[in-house]
Amino acid sequence: MSARILVVDDVPANVKLLAAKLSREYFDVLTADSGPGALEIAQREAPDIVLLDVMMPGMDGFEVCRRLKADTRTLHIPVVMVTALSDGSDRVAGLEAGADDFLTKPVNDIALFSRVRSLVRLKQMMDEWRIRERTSDELGVVRSEDTEFDESAENADILVVEDSELQRTKVTQTLEIDRARVTSTLTIDDAEGLANAQDFELIIASLTLRNEDGLRLVSRLRCLDRTRQVPILLLAQEEEMQRVAKGMEIGANDYIVKPIDRNELKARVRTQIRRKRYQDRLRTNYQRSLSMALTDSLTGLFNRHYLGAHLARMIGRIAETHKPVVAIMLDIDHFKDVNDTYGHAAGDQVLKEVAERVSRNLRNFDMVARFGGEEFIIVMPDSTLEGAALVAERLRLRIAEEPFHVDAPVDELRITISLGVAATDDAATTPTVLINEADQALYAAKRKGRNCVVATGMEDIPPEILAAAASN
Repeated sequence: MSARILVVDDVPANVKLLAAKLSREYFDVLTADSGPGALEIAQREAPDIVLLDVMMPGMDGFEVCRRLKADTRTLHIPVVMVTALSDGSDRVAGLEAGADDFLTKPVNDIALFSRVRSLVRLKQMMDEWRIRERTSDELGVVRSEDTEFDESAENADILVVEDSELQRTKVTQTLEIDRARVTSTLTIDDAEGLANAQDFELIIASLTLRNEDGLRLVSRLRCLDRTRQVPILLLAQEEEMQRVAKGMEIGANDYIVKPIDRNELKARVRTQIRRKRYQDRLRTNYQRSLSMALTDSLTGLFNRHYLGAHLARMIGRIAETHKPVVAIMLDIDHFKDVNDTYGHAAGDQVLKEVAERVSRNLRNFDMVARFGGEEFIIVMPDSTLEGAALVAERLRLRIAEEPFHVDAPVDELRITISLGVAATDDAATTPTVLINEADQALYAAKRKGRNCVVATGMEDIPPEILAAAASN
């Protein structure tokens, strides 16, 4: 997972240490030695995360954080406060200043990387929703100007999974300060059942359940459609950092170390609730306003109108992010024969099933649109050509391996697709040029006999990519 991280500290040795650790994990590191310098770089370079020292002369980290969150250009950049202070009140002060997280020096590598990777995933997803909202605005659909900081954190529905009565009572009493509606349970099975039957805005789960593995619950919740987007806050012991890191990797959003500081718990819960409500609002507004104007009525995918505006914005962001954008064009092989032989109703069923299979096998911030007829286009930000070729080969297999069920005498059809892949890292590239390159690669795939992938600039799909696609 690539990301640009701004490290801010007035002590050169601290900057070098953090930069070295992050570089070893293949992050792109920017540095600043003062608050004003950090603000200037954040506005100019738009980093994915800011690691911000608290104790700096002149303008301390709290003030820098407040200014970042007050500026519309930088308010959505996650901020992690880094300090030698270990008092719980300092963590709360940072969170209340708008920080997304807090790390104490000396920085634990496990905590550092788990926090960073979790926030990078969150930012990628939220950036995509905000881009879609701005695209809607450009197409004449009114959008909201509110941010997540305008959301209320009160009256939330929260599930607590903790088998210690003392800890459960402490957490529940703290949540009731914001009038939360708290449901508590002691076991993973009960928690999964409740989460699958009721809409919760946050799930707080202990890792130290007596007879069960709290990570198993995280895994199960992320596999359920109803709970896939619900934030999860872990309660952990200090010695459980390895397991915490694993929890963050498989989908937990945050954690707090026992013994629980009530004020820190309250601050972290408020952050997660506000973020969830903001994300839900973006999604709801977007789906309501664009469902008719910008989506294909048959497949439910984006239409060609939306694709052009969205792709133009994604390519334009290359100047800020320095990350490539990939377009994959796919076409259903011999689709005319399906319509001519079995009728347009069967053809429509094939189109809808192709759309569903493609959508299921993409990242949540990738976008797929129906380009026209039996052609579809996938837009993948922050992806290499090789990575996109792997995705394209995986999609080809997902279509070819399982028959399509249609309302026709034949009942089942074997369908294949051809795919063309093209990428750009130049912000001056136009959507038309990138789509045409993907289209040319698609026609090359058809000339090769169909049911294959061709990527612009690659002679053949390397065997290791074919093997990786087949194994997933």
